[in-house]
Amino acid sequence: MGRFVAVGSRRGASRGVIRSIRAVTILSRTLSPSPLVMDKRFFLALLLTVGVILVTPRLFPGPPIPVTSTTGDSLVGPTVGTMDSTGTAARQNAVSTATATGTPATMQAASADTTARFTPETLRLENTVAAYYFSTLGASLMSAELPNYQRLNGDSGVVRLQHGAEPLIRYRLISGRDTIALDRLPFTATEERLGAEQRLTFTAAVNGGTVRIAYTLSVDNYLAGITVRAEGIPAPAFLLTSLPTGFDSQERNIKEDVRSLGYAVRTVAGSEELIHFSSPDPGERLVRPGPFSWAVAKSKYFVVGLITRDTTAAGAIAEVQVRGAERVNKEAVRAEATAITPLGPSGVAYDLYAGPQEWKRLIALGQEFENANPVGGWLSGIVQPFATIVMRMLLWMKSTLGIGYGWILVIFGVALRLLLWPLNSKMMRTQIKMSKLAPELQEVQKKYATDRAKQQEAMMKVYADHGMNPFSQLTGCLPALLPMPIFMALFFVFGSTIEFRGVPFLWFPDISVADPLYLIPILMGATMYLQTWISQRNVPPNPQMQMMTWMMPLMMTGFGFFWAAGLNLYWFVQNLAAIPQTWLIANERAKAQGTVVAVVSDGGGKSKR
Repeated sequence: MGRFVAVGSRRGASRGVIRSIRAVTILSRTLSPSPLVMDKRFFLALLLTVGVILVTPRLFPGPPIPVTSTTGDSLVGPTVGTMDSTGTAARQNAVSTATATGTPATMQAASADTTARFTPETLRLENTVAAYYFSTLGASLMSAELPNYQRLNGDSGVVRLQHGAEPLIRYRLISGRDTIALDRLPFTATEERLGAEQRLTFTAAVNGGTVRIAYTLSVDNYLAGITVRAEGIPAPAFLLTSLPTGFDSQERNIKEDVRSLGYAVRTVAGSEELIHFSSPDPGERLVRPGPFSWAVAKSKYFVVGLITRDTTAAGAIAEVQVRGAERVNKEAVRAEATAITPLGPSGVAYDLYAGPQEWKRLIALGQEFENANPVGGWLSGIVQPFATIVMRMLLWMKSTLGIGYGWILVIFGVALRLLLWPLNSKMMRTQIKMSKLAPELQEVQKKYATDRAKQQEAMMKVYADHGMNPFSQLTGCLPALLPMPIFMALFFVFGSTIEFRGVPFLWFPDISVADPLYLIPILMGATMYLQTWISQRNVPPNPQMQMMTWMMPLMMTGFGFFWAAGLNLYWFVQNLAAIPQTWLIANERAKAQGTVVAVVSDGGGKSKR
């Protein structure tokens, strides 16, 4: 099969880089040559920049993003029973997606007369966790209803994965030199039971041959086996399976949900890639050669996709094509993706997953399917391992303690600070020793300014006399860096972990979205300022550090307005738990410098000396 090349341009990214370079150049020209003035102006410019970034979206919010696709009326109507037909008329959209190159493609479809006489039916299969709706037009999966999850966008009812009237999963077929639009053909449907499982089989006559598409629904999982077989059609044959073109948002933060839309693929060799809906420009086509073991479409919390049962070259997904669509209010709410698989005599076999991104459930499916929602972006190689560790710990605490995730975050933050207590104490005491060393080292540098060898020898002697070495400060600072990967992991975990979705705590209606009252980011910033202020007690005055004492908490508070409430809660608890240790070390520093403040009695009164 031929290979495509990506077309289109990335001029937007280039313009962004040029603007950034110009901004940095202008800022550098405005800085004063005086070091102290330069630092003040730099920090002031940085603070103003952050303020503009944070305040502008509040003052000038963008137009609302539509919650629902406007492509037509839904095929899904009210149904009763396991497999009731509704006779709902459907309006189908002719969505143009890529076909294999090197083969002149001619669209074959049912005749207009046949289509006019055919009334599509919507059929329903359900198990203990979900209900799936299929159409006899194209044997397509139209939507999935998830009773265990409620809509959070203000509408009542349970979550339904759909995108307007467009199918979630639909099919085309390359046979010889023709492309057959199966999604425009009428199918007949039959149901059968295989023990506790249900199977729904669709059959249609195609160019003198027969195509059968069967769905076998699992008993207690968001999983259905798909088998596609074609008989009596010209070879070579390829199955083109179109993934969802989007999802109707049912979240509190619709914009954040839309920006999470993307396609994810995993090669048989074991590497994953996430392609956001916004990655290709409108009309641009991206081609990813396989073989792939799975390909999915995802929103913030839900995923619909295909897992191949046969990961050999003959059964795996050979290629995935993604095409960008027109933006809506500058947001990529829609895209198109097609998985291309060779269709041999034995057909194609997939496992279809259509449901929530429940971490344990995705892991149980194998093939590292939990990475269908990779975290960390270009930092995923660093963040993903920490995210996995954090998720395992939080889920273990949830199952062991049996309490809500809000209290789990509080316990997790305090426990982590207690575990790091010895290392943090060592780091702070190392800083005290280094502050005592500094005058001696400066004296050595001045004394042997013209003799580099003697200077190094004398400095090493100073370090040895105090039981330290030149790397003591570096190694001593490492404990301060340990919480950062965990914080970064939590940052991304809160952005996509369905276990936190809709969980209330204290005054937060949902710990996975921003605090509507903005109290927790303010508390987080206040405790950060208090901890920093205490750490600077009995330290020689430093204008830069004094500026950082108030500037960093102010910046973090501004960023916290946009963070998930649970993330701010965790950071607040971390700051609060660190204050006692910071206070003790500050007093140790005062004793080491001989500046302990003593309160003594003086003739019935009290004085300080």
